[in-house]
Amino acid sequence: MPQTQLFPSLAILEPTPAVRTHAAKVWLPKRVVFTPDALDQPFGQQMLARVTDQGLDVELLKTNRITGLRGADDRETYRRAKSTLAVVCAPPSALRLQPTPPSADWQMNLAEGCPAHCQYCYLAGSLSGPPVVKAFANLPQLLQNTQQYEQAGRVTSFEVSCYTDVLGIEHLTGSLAECIRYYGQREGAHLRFVSKYNHVDTLLHLPHHGRTRARFSLNAEPLVRQLEGGTASVEARLQALRQLALPREQGGGGYPVGVVLAPIMPFPGWEEAYRQLLDRLAATLDFPCDLTLECITHRFTSGSKQVLLGWYPNTALDLAEETRAVKRNKFGGTKYVYQPTDMRQLREFFQEEWAARFPQAPLLYWT
Repeated sequence: MPQTQLFPSLAILEPTPAVRTHAAKVWLPKRVVFTPDALDQPFGQQMLARVTDQGLDVELLKTNRITGLRGADDRETYRRAKSTLAVVCAPPSALRLQPTPPSADWQMNLAEGCPAHCQYCYLAGSLSGPPVVKAFANLPQLLQNTQQYEQAGRVTSFEVSCYTDVLGIEHLTGSLAECIRYYGQREGAHLRFVSKYNHVDTLLHLPHHGRTRARFSLNAEPLVRQLEGGTASVEARLQALRQLALPREQGGGGYPVGVVLAPIMPFPGWEEAYRQLLDRLAATLDFPCDLTLECITHRFTSGSKQVLLGWYPNTALDLAEETRAVKRNKFGGTKYVYQPTDMRQLREFFQEEWAARFPQAPLLYWT
């Protein structure tokens, strides 16, 4: 694969930059609003108590409409929305679950919007309107609704991280713990979540009964440094992964765990950087555990590109359409992905490097 200068500002970093170990800063939004419908929900009242315990001022709206998010330009709108938590009720359409292969059978959202500042954000173009974090106060209803999607004779999986980082907002919502307890009682259903945050202490003693797979999104150190603002360091994520995977008798959570390598990018020096990441992962998980891998290469659409450039006008992210291949979906939409020869080289590299370190841990999919 040619070592093109996709990330010129990354190329000046040391080949082996010093490891950072900082935890993610706890997200405390500048504005918190509750709709009347959310306050009518018992779980909404629990969220209100959690938010109040954090010392945050709460605005009780008179209607279910959220206003005051728009700024003078895209950047101001982005800043306002990203610093706002709105506790609402998910609409009736949320009861009609959407399939979400290859990640899981079904998508079950406990919130929409994310407190992190990733410059490649997958939500850009996926969610309409300003990127406010909306947490759903009718979560128990949403969970109960998933029973009709369970299939007899097989385990049905539900992904709750499609539109948010569940750990990034857990201290304010308690929603992830609610989901873990719920699926811990469902023999025919499993929960899946993924995060770039590291605050897992409240999850360690929950009765998950092996029915929640806790995954962490990891990437090469230079990419995390430059493109994943507001998140935990790679080292902090690795230690959180270790905490959740360790057996209960060793002080851990005893969870099945996973790694999501995303978004994989061929920046200058990418092979060595990813080898170092996998070596650090192997050193962290130095005990038998139930581990899986998911690999997602960087891709974007014309719509997401426009949104991202409005949010991050000075990004070093490679969004050049002319260097990419076009991938079309069944609905006529297009994504810009790496060229087939580059994808093949990337895939072979990660398959070989992963198998050399984790021969018993399956690579679930490559996309």
